[in-house]
Amino acid sequence: MPGKQSDNGSRVSRRNFVKAAGASGAAVSMAGCIYGNSGGSSDAVVWGFDPTAADEIGDDLKQLYADNGVEADIELRPGDSETGARRDNYQRLLEAGESEPDIFMMDNGWVNVFIQQGLIANLSEELDESELQTVEDDYFTGFTDTARAPSSGDLYGLPMYPDFPVMQYNKAHAREAGYGESDFETWATEPKTWQEWSQLTAEIQEAADVEYGFTTQWDIYVGTACCTFNEVMSSWGGAYFGGRDNLFGPVGERPVTVNEQETIDSLRMMRTFVDEDYDNALEGYASGIMPSDVTQWVEESSRAPMAEGNAVMHRNWPYAIGNNAAEDALGVDNYGTMPMPYAVPESEAAQPGTGGTTSALGGWHIVLNPNSERKEEALEVIRATMTDEVSLGLFELWGWLPPKPELFSSDRAAETGVVGNYLDTIRVAGENTMPRPVTEVWSNQSTVIAEAANEVVAGETSAEQAMNDLQSSLEEIEQQ
Repeated sequence: MPGKQSDNGSRVSRRNFVKAAGASGAAVSMAGCIYGNSGGSSDAVVWGFDPTAADEIGDDLKQLYADNGVEADIELRPGDSETGARRDNYQRLLEAGESEPDIFMMDNGWVNVFIQQGLIANLSEELDESELQTVEDDYFTGFTDTARAPSSGDLYGLPMYPDFPVMQYNKAHAREAGYGESDFETWATEPKTWQEWSQLTAEIQEAADVEYGFTTQWDIYVGTACCTFNEVMSSWGGAYFGGRDNLFGPVGERPVTVNEQETIDSLRMMRTFVDEDYDNALEGYASGIMPSDVTQWVEESSRAPMAEGNAVMHRNWPYAIGNNAAEDALGVDNYGTMPMPYAVPESEAAQPGTGGTTSALGGWHIVLNPNSERKEEALEVIRATMTDEVSLGLFELWGWLPPKPELFSSDRAAETGVVGNYLDTIRVAGENTMPRPVTEVWSNQSTVIAEAANEVVAGETSAEQAMNDLQSSLEEIEQQ
């Protein structure tokens, strides 16, 4: 989830999660700063860690690593609860050559900037060939690519846990339109086109007589640029910078392609979903299934109507499944998931590496501090994180999804919490993910992208005009 570290909710209810967040915030405040001494052993491997998880499952997590062969003591040093502040703190620390923390959890959305700045250790020079081959063969490729240097392909971060959004729906409402278990089973792994999906949504909305057909996130914030617009545009075969190979640069040397027809049409589709009187609506697509409120909604505000049973479809991260499908909410029997719809197959995508069902990407890697004075012990922790036992243990402890697709088919994963019931869909999402185009200029670009996409869906400007203006803005930023 952009902006904050996500929790998939498979173990922790929303009530407990909020309670935990509050407790963690107090702990961080008392520490004073992220570099404060948390009282661990002076010989321990210091791990820059998520503050909520450190507070709630810290002891269990240390035991998990000890049970899987890690002899070194581990000290979890909580970072800032706001991901941007944590990133800035880590950057200052690494630029200053500090030796602690020895290892860090780093958001896949900013780790590549650290790679390109030369601030973190090259794991391709630290791990064995067999270990590197395991990462190459066994992990979600799209997720792992965010931890590689774009120029050499060297690995700088070990994938710890990913996060992939999916389309979620209310099964009870679908049953009122005549659909049943055999349909739900097919929907779980076979993506629909946006056109088919929009008509299905309109049909169910009418049969169930609910206020909203589709709720999603389209506010002016980083989540629209990195994720919701990115995945809709990609599913139409569009891209910000000419395709997948240019996600991480080189800045100033890659094409800007947001004024191409496929991207314009993706925004016309989103406006069609809102406005039943849209003059430039796409033929064959249902209109009026999405409220204009989406232009002010982020994850939680868009989830509320779904949780209340007042929506048919909802795009969100797996944490929303954990909350909405819990026993004290809608329940697993009444909550379903499907891959994100698409407009064109990969074979017909205009921009390389796009097309087909597409999910945005969240998740965190482990990286090594090149200045660490406990490198061997730190690598011991990294190597343990590669084991299936630790990956599944993290899923059981805190709902962090395994980074290896094969583990999604394990009985142990399927029996883990609420989210364990939805792993077939989430695996499809993980195999069809589109990372955000992270470079040193992304923070400036994401702002103008979110503003432009928001204005179109809000009906304030045409898709063509907005994308022509955005084209100029992005080209200017690329050359600064």
